Amino acid sequence: MPTPPLDPNVVLAIDGYLKPHIPAIIQRYNSYRRWKDTIDQHEGGYEKFTRGYERYGFNVGPNSEVVYREWAPNATEAYLIGDFNEWNRQSHPMTKNEFGVWEITVPPLPGGRCAIPHDTKVKISMILPSGERIERLPAWIKRVTQDLSVSPVYDARFWNPPASERYQFKNPRPPKVDNIRIYEAHVGISTPEPRVGQYKEFTQNVLPRIKDLGYNAIQLMAIMEHAYYASFGYQITSFFAASSRYGSPEDLKELIDVAHGMGITVLLDIVHSHACKNVLDGLNEFDGTDHLYFHEGGKGRHDLWDSRLFNYGNHEVLRFLLSNLRYWMEEFRFDGFRFDGVTSMMYKHHGIGTGFSGGYHEYFGDGVDEEGVVYLMLANDAIHTMYPDSITIAEDVSGMPLLGLPVQKGGVGFDYRLSMAIPDMWIKLLKHKQDDEWDIGNIVFTLTNRRHGEKSIAYAESHDQALVGDKTLAFWLMDKEMYTNMSDLTPLTPIISRGIALHKLIRLVTHSLGGEGYLNFEGNEFGHPEWLDFPREGNGNSFQYARRQWNVLDDHLLRYKYLNNFDREMNTLAGKYKWLDSPQAYVSLKNEVDKVLVYERAGLLFVFNFHPTKSFTDYRVGIEVAGEYRIVLSSDEKRFGGFDNIDLKSQFFTTHLEWNGRKNFLQVYIPTRTAIVLAKVN
Repeated sequence: MPTPPLDPNVVLAIDGYLKPHIPAIIQRYNSYRRWKDTIDQHEGGYEKFTRGYERYGFNVGPNSEVVYREWAPNATEAYLIGDFNEWNRQSHPMTKNEFGVWEITVPPLPGGRCAIPHDTKVKISMILPSGERIERLPAWIKRVTQDLSVSPVYDARFWNPPASERYQFKNPRPPKVDNIRIYEAHVGISTPEPRVGQYKEFTQNVLPRIKDLGYNAIQLMAIMEHAYYASFGYQITSFFAASSRYGSPEDLKELIDVAHGMGITVLLDIVHSHACKNVLDGLNEFDGTDHLYFHEGGKGRHDLWDSRLFNYGNHEVLRFLLSNLRYWMEEFRFDGFRFDGVTSMMYKHHGIGTGFSGGYHEYFGDGVDEEGVVYLMLANDAIHTMYPDSITIAEDVSGMPLLGLPVQKGGVGFDYRLSMAIPDMWIKLLKHKQDDEWDIGNIVFTLTNRRHGEKSIAYAESHDQALVGDKTLAFWLMDKEMYTNMSDLTPLTPIISRGIALHKLIRLVTHSLGGEGYLNFEGNEFGHPEWLDFPREGNGNSFQYARRQWNVLDDHLLRYKYLNNFDREMNTLAGKYKWLDSPQAYVSLKNEVDKVLVYERAGLLFVFNFHPTKSFTDYRVGIEVAGEYRIVLSSDEKRFGGFDNIDLKSQFFTTHLEWNGRKNFLQVYIPTRTAIVLAKVN
């Protein structure tokens, strides 16, 4: 059945300001329709089209025969070579069909054993029209390894473990996560030791911490194989291979399965915005041309990232990328994706040197890359069609309208978008403003400035702020005193006191006011000291800063535990009252003199005092619903590194008199740099 056309009235009902751009929205939707109908009519729909990994690359048949297929139309000859045939470049020729796909079937050995031993090296050797011979790692390879003592170039391995060594999933996927609280993590840095952490270590040591903190989703970074460790996983060489730095594919499956057993959703940080430019162990110049998977010439190169850009308008590229999504969902049981670099995909300028003012002409003009937008529409539609409980998140700095709405409503189809302006705001405040210069109105505007009907993930800081060259919030707040004054055995200095207090307030106001989801980068919940710097030539290939120092959290004499305790309680409260699933907060007070912020969300009353020196007694705050209220969270509790100046047993009764636009008011004691959350007593 053909895909129905888009009703423009559906779009206008969402946002009337889109009326001048309806032709552009319909045009991109029609491009999506053409691709969707082509896939339905000629490829068996998403269900078959996205199973490319079962046809391409290496697949073992029921009788242990190995079928290998590869798309390389420019090659005139192709041969499968590897350890199994002692790298004989003539013994295993491949045949080419009219679509440029090469194929070979390697029959089993006498006795029925697979002719290519498990975990042995393989390559494809090709002859070009010029007569030149080139050799490449198979594009759909599922396992690659790197021996830096020999070469930085990866080796492709035929992955076919015996049944006894294949991981068997034990737990079902969790139901679709709501009230989403994401723990962004990198397996390699998850050890306190100066080395690369392992999947099994993450499963045993880090998953319990995440569960204890109250996060219900994990976003795993740097899983797709990448040649350069210091790229943070964003220079992908083998798209179907789980990084071998951290262990085997079976170890990763176990990690995800154990997380599911804890009720935790697992998202993959997927990189389809670009690819590593490596030739010997990447997709670049795979068949001797520069335009197989990518655009040719300058259009196929990202100047800032020094990488290759996919041709999203190519049928086989769509098969490769959509099958890649299906592979991670099906084989490893990921529950969804955070799409990296979405801005680069949606615009011809890739966001380079472009500031987005919010004018709608920026989102629908000549600068838009329609093929990139349509690929994202197809990707979201395919994922949500096949896995209705899946989650997709867009990393976009532009503010593209309709990005977080279903494709059938003219949207791009993401469930959430990252609120990338929020961490930038906090860093700018800490770098450039004194505490008494903080603009409460601007803080509220930045936290609440999101498109109606589109859900956002709020975060105070992510991995970007932790990287060398920048600082985490904790480091901006406390800097060098983190080395000398974080022990309970030392006096509480003004800098540490301020840092602990503001760290809690920044995270709570971001969590409760900033979006419909929340994200935290691994270790930042307890104010992880220092920055993140991967081993590289410039630092002597040191792992000193490429690790997470859990030891400072586990040392009960250190003050990091207070921030960790607060993060746990904040998430617990969010889980109980589900404020992330509630409508946007009603902000009743933004007092620039007192530096007091008051708002209501999910039936809770949030009161923040950002003033650096003033505390307020009997401070009157508006509240809509009359009744008795109690404090359910105070950032001033001793267990959070506070001073216990607030009596948690206090009762607060409303007075029926309009205040700050609310029907009632109550009065609270709110000390300097403190936040309290009140709930109505049933």
